[in-house]
Amino acid sequence: QVQLVESGGGLVQAGGSLRLSCGCSSRTFSSYAMGWFRQAPGEEREFVAAISWRYFTTYADSVKGRFTISRDNAKNTVYLQMNSLRPEDTAVYYCAADRQLASTRATEYDYWGQGTQVTVSS
Repeated sequence: QVQLVESGGGLVQAGGSLRLSCGCSSRTFSSYAMGWFRQAPGEEREFVAAISWRYFTTYADSVKGRFTISRDNAKNTVYLQMNSLRPEDTAVYYCAADRQLASTRATEYDYWGQGTQVTVSS
């Protein structure tokens, strides 16, 4: 069973930055596509960013140019650098692993972390 553990969430003022990390327990981490999703209260879980095992990246339009996804296979970790944060970025952020494609659809992912709260104050 693959375990994912997110960290790095917190409270930040609008315009600030945070970096989320997600550690993966799998020895084959380098073969997984990894994604970040978020869910605000009363809202559906939405796609944020994904990175394939070949390092191809894709982003939601709402975060393009502000967020950067990256991975360090030597550390079994995927990151989400979030800059120019806005109050509407407030949500629980989830890391997910996909054995096939770096999909934008949550249903395609095989494993999920427990989430980390990000709160952006205005």
